[in-house]
Amino acid sequence: MPKHRFQISVPVAIFITLAAIIYQRTTGPTYPKKVIIEAAGNRIKIPLPRSHESETNAPVLIPILETGMSGRLLFRRYPTDDPWTERPLRPDGNQLVGELPSQPPAGKLQYYVSIHTSEKEQMLAGPEAPIVIRFKGAVPTAILAPHIIFMFFSMLLSALAGVEALFRTRIYFKISMLTTGCLFLGGMVLGPIVQKYAFGAYWAGFPYGYDLTDNKLLICVIFWAIALILNREKARPQWVTVAAVVLLIMYTIPHSTMGSQYNYHKGQIETAR
Repeated sequence: MPKHRFQISVPVAIFITLAAIIYQRTTGPTYPKKVIIEAAGNRIKIPLPRSHESETNAPVLIPILETGMSGRLLFRRYPTDDPWTERPLRPDGNQLVGELPSQPPAGKLQYYVSIHTSEKEQMLAGPEAPIVIRFKGAVPTAILAPHIIFMFFSMLLSALAGVEALFRTRIYFKISMLTTGCLFLGGMVLGPIVQKYAFGAYWAGFPYGYDLTDNKLLICVIFWAIALILNREKARPQWVTVAAVVLLIMYTIPHSTMGSQYNYHKGQIETAR
C-alpha cells in the first residue's frame, strides 16, 4: 500500500474542484441571466440580476447603443397573479437605468425589459418567460467568508481523498477526516447561520422543508460519515470513493434550486417545490 499518489491525485483534485466552481458560477437560479440586445449594428450580451440584498432596490442596467434608445421595466411579485407594474427606464450617462423595488428576504419578483430602438422593439426575457429575482438579507463577511472557504476545501479534499482511495494509499483516511471536518463546519455549522441571515431560517431541508441546497448537503454529510465509520477499523477505500462521487454529483445540482421563497398570501417564508 503506497503512502500517497499526490503526483496524480493533486492535479486531478484541482481540476475537479475548479470545474465544479466554474459550473456553480454559471448555473443556478441566482446567477445573472445573460440576454442579447441589438441596436445600431451592435449585438451584445448583458447580465440581468436574479439575486439582490433586501436593503436596497435592485438596479437593472441597459447600455445605450444608439441615440434615442428607450425602454420600460415591467415586474410583479412572484408567484402571484398581480398585474404587471410598468416603469420607464431613465437615461443615466451611457446606460438606461431601472429599479426593482426591494422585497423581504426570500421575496421574489418576476420581470422583463422592453427596449425601443430606431429599428424595432425588443423584449429582454418577455412576459411568457420572465426573469425571477430573489431578494435576501445581508450576510456578514465574517460568517460568509469562512463558510465559502470551508466548502471550497471540502470539495478539494473530497476529490483528493476519492482519488487517493482509488490507489488504496495509506493517507486517504486522514484526508477523509479533513474532508468530513470541513464539510461539517462549512455546511452544518456555518451554513445554517448564513441561511438565517439571508432568509430567516436556520434549516429548510428535511424534515422541515424541501430546500435542495440543505438536502444535498445532508446527503453528502451522511455519506462521508458512513465512509469514515466503515474505514475506522478496516480499510474500505471504495466507500471513500463513493462518498467523493456523491459529493461531486451534489455539486452538479445548481445552487439555490428549490430554495426558500416568501409566500405573499401567507406572509411567511416557505420552501419552493
